[in-house]
Amino acid sequence: MIKITTASANPNSIHQEAIPYLKSGLKDQVHTISDQQRTLAKADSKPGSVARIVLEDRSLLIIGCGDTYNPMNFAANALRGMAPGAPLVLRAADEAEAKQLVMGVILGQKTPSAYKSEQPVDSEVVIVHPDKLTLEPELTTAQTIVRIRELINQPANDLYPELLAEKAKELAEAVGITVEIWDQEKLEQERCGGILSVGKGSVRPPRLVKLSYSGGGKHLALVGKGITFDTGGLSLKPAESMVGMKYDMAGSATVLGAMIGIALKKTKINVTGFMCLAENMPSGEATRPGDVIRIRNGKTVEVLNTDAEGRLVLADGLSLAAELSPDHIVDVATLTGAATIALGNRYTGLMGTGAAVKLALESAQRSRELLWEMPLPVELREILNSELADIANVKIGNRAGGMLVGGQFLKDFVPEGTSWAHLDIAPSANNDAAAYDITPQGATGVMIRTLIDMADSLASS
Repeated sequence: MIKITTASANPNSIHQEAIPYLKSGLKDQVHTISDQQRTLAKADSKPGSVARIVLEDRSLLIIGCGDTYNPMNFAANALRGMAPGAPLVLRAADEAEAKQLVMGVILGQKTPSAYKSEQPVDSEVVIVHPDKLTLEPELTTAQTIVRIRELINQPANDLYPELLAEKAKELAEAVGITVEIWDQEKLEQERCGGILSVGKGSVRPPRLVKLSYSGGGKHLALVGKGITFDTGGLSLKPAESMVGMKYDMAGSATVLGAMIGIALKKTKINVTGFMCLAENMPSGEATRPGDVIRIRNGKTVEVLNTDAEGRLVLADGLSLAAELSPDHIVDVATLTGAATIALGNRYTGLMGTGAAVKLALESAQRSRELLWEMPLPVELREILNSELADIANVKIGNRAGGMLVGGQFLKDFVPEGTSWAHLDIAPSANNDAAAYDITPQGATGVMIRTLIDMADSLASS
């Protein structure tokens, strides 16, 4: 656990103070550090590098920051480089920097795991600034993201659709969000054929969670893919591709986290969220390749590959969202492996129509999250033509533009003229490599800050 305090000066006791080291030199240096000390400590401006200089009453941590100082990444890397037993001191020039440092400390920590016998040692961080600081909004936002990371990291045997729905209800109602849970019978009554189709093969029935926050003003609808485990169904994944499929519910968790953050900030906006939850398993009851299903909006889909299931549950969610005629719709999903091939492991892919695309890009930039706009080529829609149904969920044998084809499929369930953004977080939802900057190993909580900023922006416009 990390304890964060504020102070107007450094502690009198032994402590560790972190100092940003840019290519241009030490930033806002208040200590005298000789070239010899820096050389002996092997100080480097390479982002994420940590060098320690031991003085009589404290240690100085020289944190590499590259070309540009990013307070959140600096704080996260300082936390990762601190030694146990003495508080870490971070200096803030102003309140804005102090808030970024707090975010970095909380987001940079190793995500807690209830499954570990050995728990991390407690740490203390002191933010030094001459004035009194108000850090509550940043604390609550960062803590919400950590909570969502923990949720996404849970193994699928402890987080199937019913349990995820109940957990979402518990977390959302605690901050004043109204929650409806649709069970299988209700999903059948509401004609949610996509969610029902994906969940057919599992002994764990599907769910839809509807979250409603009423802050007044404009209306934002959020839709999240929530596949609690994805085997691929009868179009079974290879064993190595199945590892990590517990993360396939990250889109729905992102919607939950964003709505909790919006509610905690009491943002003046109305937000409706749809968490589309199912477990994609093979069995004698499972949807077969070639089956035709009917989505909530009445369109039929020929399911040629049961491993392209995320778009089926989102089709129901987008249809439900569109019925509310919101000002903007945003969906979040670990939709395509093709997004990772195109963008690597850190960027989120963005597609869409109308003002929501620009709004998402601007919010991501302010939130310091990596978002890259991709096109929605009209000619790719023909790939999904079906002789039997209104649309097919894939084109068998086609490997070109998989991320864009997924976006084109979703577009069929968004009414013409709708302001809509699709966030493909398949590359960025989890980090299998070593922790870096504010990104831990495991679930990242990516796009929660961007969605909260979008709500803030809409509320103030």
